[in-house]
Amino acid sequence: MSTASLVGLTMLVIGESHMSLSSYLINPLHDDLTKQGAKVFSVGACGASAGDWLIKKTVPCGAERTGNDKGVFIRGETTTTPIAELIAKDKPDVVVVIIGDTMASYGKAFPQAWAWENVTKLTKEIASTKTACIWVGPPWGSEVGRQSNKFAKPDNRVQFMSNFLAKNVAPCTYIDSTKFSQPKQWSTLDGQHFTTAGYDAWAAAITQSIVNLPNIKQAKK
Repeated sequence: MSTASLVGLTMLVIGESHMSLSSYLINPLHDDLTKQGAKVFSVGACGASAGDWLIKKTVPCGAERTGNDKGVFIRGETTTTPIAELIAKDKPDVVVVIIGDTMASYGKAFPQAWAWENVTKLTKEIASTKTACIWVGPPWGSEVGRQSNKFAKPDNRVQFMSNFLAKNVAPCTYIDSTKFSQPKQWSTLDGQHFTTAGYDAWAAAITQSIVNLPNIKQAKK
């Protein structure tokens, strides 16, 4: 990865539970983007769907990091902050959305109309602020089969959700996390959330993908 490829850019990263615990994605991704020269604001909300970032929604846990701070991690009820408020406060050049697993309805029928409405409302809200957007889709997890897999992710639904997002997140640029590993390559704690090695690998792959975007430097307002 080239050094300091994101110098001059301010990035706001929002996401679901992957972005909400200190041992999860939020720390390595925030740190990797910072090492590339970006000023980074990261906000996570456990269980938050795309539409929950348009309102104040109570969630069971959350996290927030700004710049080089060590972050605030809340194990207990907190609320989402509407994306328009976050953009007005942090003034990012780019919003990075890490949402996929919370909307994939693993083990259930996929609520396509609801998912489409949630996704398109969030992307339109971001676009209305004239802020560039990147949407990161779900990575592979672990299939049903072990009792410890509380959040088991069937491979076919992960692929379906990734394809759904790829077709519906415009004008955001889509990053397909299923391209970063083989199914079951990254070990999980519960079917969905990775061990430290998995999160480190995912963070590095996301960062490299962002660095490689041809127009990323032009996102500077």
